[in-house]
Amino acid sequence: MKANPFAWTFRAQYLTGFVLCFGLIGYALYVQFGMLMMPCPLCILQRIAFAVLGVVFLVGGLHSPRGRIGRGVYGVLAFIAAGAGAGVAGRHVWLQSLPPSEVPLCSSMGLDYMVEAMGPMNALSKVLQGSGECAKVDWTFLGVSMPAWTLVWFIGLGVGALWAALRRRA
Repeated sequence: MKANPFAWTFRAQYLTGFVLCFGLIGYALYVQFGMLMMPCPLCILQRIAFAVLGVVFLVGGLHSPRGRIGRGVYGVLAFIAAGAGAGVAGRHVWLQSLPPSEVPLCSSMGLDYMVEAMGPMNALSKVLQGSGECAKVDWTFLGVSMPAWTLVWFIGLGVGALWAALRRRA
């Protein structure tokens, strides 16, 4: 395999995307269980988006269609999953940037309880409104919060998926 990841095959690029997505989920689980930092509902939605994106990468990498249309379908599916994750991460970053006086009140309900009590769509709407627990910054790397890093990853993986799917091959 070539050292330049931009020159890798579609299969190699998509399987690498799969490994990255599940590596990020693995790190999130380490933070939760190893560092004992409980995820807020927006964090859980971001994990789900990484899982969906990772599955698209895995299926696309294993299938590795020859034609541009088949690759394009995987590229669009991955881009949609990454876009959804980026939207949630962007909302999370926005909540964290609010002044304390404008932060919504904390929700005492967990995501699983909200889904059970309100139904999936109402729970999703409530979660996307955000709450005080989502505005708290518990973890930073290089001065950047975890939701901001996930936003960077979603953008990078989404653009990378499209590029891998739609670029001309020799």
